[in-house]
Amino acid sequence: MTDLHRLSIRELSEGLSSATFSSRELTQHYLDRIAKLDNKVNAYVTVANEYALAQADAADAARQAGNAGSLTGIPLAHKDIFCTQGLKTSAGSKMLDNFIAPYNATVVEKTNAAGLVTLGKVNMDEFAMGSATENSYYGATKNPWNLNHVSGGSSGGSAAAVAADLAPFATGTDTGGSIRQPASFCGLTGLKPTYGRVSRFGIIAYASSLDQAGPMARSAEDCAYLMNVMAGHDAKDSTSVNKEVDNYVANLNATALKGLRIGIPKQYFNVAGLDAEVKARVEESLKKLQEMGAVLVEIDLNMTESYVPTYYLIAPAEASSNLSRYDGVRYGYRCENPADLMDLYKRSRSEGFGTEVQRRILIGTYALSAGYYDAYYVKAQKVRRLIQQDFLNAFENVDVIAAPSAPTTAYKLGADLSPVEIYLGDIYTLAVNLAGLPAINAPVGFDSNNLPVGLQLIGNYWSESQLLSVVHQYQQHTNFHTQRAAIAEEKA
Repeated sequence: MTDLHRLSIRELSEGLSSATFSSRELTQHYLDRIAKLDNKVNAYVTVANEYALAQADAADAARQAGNAGSLTGIPLAHKDIFCTQGLKTSAGSKMLDNFIAPYNATVVEKTNAAGLVTLGKVNMDEFAMGSATENSYYGATKNPWNLNHVSGGSSGGSAAAVAADLAPFATGTDTGGSIRQPASFCGLTGLKPTYGRVSRFGIIAYASSLDQAGPMARSAEDCAYLMNVMAGHDAKDSTSVNKEVDNYVANLNATALKGLRIGIPKQYFNVAGLDAEVKARVEESLKKLQEMGAVLVEIDLNMTESYVPTYYLIAPAEASSNLSRYDGVRYGYRCENPADLMDLYKRSRSEGFGTEVQRRILIGTYALSAGYYDAYYVKAQKVRRLIQQDFLNAFENVDVIAAPSAPTTAYKLGADLSPVEIYLGDIYTLAVNLAGLPAINAPVGFDSNNLPVGLQLIGNYWSESQLLSVVHQYQQHTNFHTQRAAIAEEKA
């Protein structure tokens, strides 16, 4: 029973079904690990001990009554951006440090309905704005592979919790790479679904046309189990698409690798900041896929240089609009002893929001202001359409597109990087959100400092099954996804 955290989701399901262990025992095992190890990692904002054990007991009762599904009783962690009734939902911000969600996000409703057990809420960059989980009111989350390095962001708490074996899998959100990049930094599999595949209802909004929720886990198979729960139409979300959902687990071997055309964008492998070791590991993984039958096809993505400027106009503009609701009046942080209404607004927002959030609000408000709206925001939306068309043209000749997930491995905590340098680190992930495409990160090796490297595969619309299947088959012939950081090997 001491190694329950080493089991895959399928093995956990089988163990619960055969009564080898109960959900309470499994949940307590993870809670014990969190109590002992999370002070080193800082993955959790809220550990929901009583809440989790009550759900575990309910799962055990359902299993005894014969009402259990395949995932009933398995624990998970939710990124602290999903509203969870009765639990603090902070979005990593002082602004929402006192906010107890009065309702569940649809994703939380679905995981509850599947009998999954919520261990707690995990850390993130404030309002999902960042690439390192250093912009959190609750302090930085550390990378389990090296505690002096960042875990990535904004879903860094989700990635660190899974990589340190403090949760079997976790939910994340991806607005410009916030699932794929931390998955890459922490050696995990992470899927960003097609925009509209997973409901956004109850997710605290950053940039509404870009945000999308997805699973983070060790393997494609584990992600597929969680995608089976998360995906589907939701009438409460006007951007949710009413389209039949695949059985992602059943389809894990459905995509034939023989003849699969993988597009290799020339521009992506000539980016100035691409680390030589990252490039080498990614190219080795592509060679492996080629040995398994895939065909590598060189392609052009001519809009590559437009990704960063386009994203960092559109996303802050939407953030400026979305975050205007935090005014110190209805909920969230309120300054003390305001002199008048204007003082209440000003101080509540300047005291409640961190530096990066304020920076993006200011950029976005400027881009939307009279006289600049057409010059910046409208033009960025036109370029966004060209980026989407660039991908659609490429998909006429290839099935998936390969890229690094990030140009480097995880950098050191407190690294002296300017905001622009950090933004440029998102070069490989932003376009997927601008175009609304699905993409997945797969661990494909390590650099000389033993930090994980990730391969990103980008698919055409609604091709989540295909992406999971390709990575699953790759993982049958490699063991990068099974390797564990030293902290994950520690006993509770």
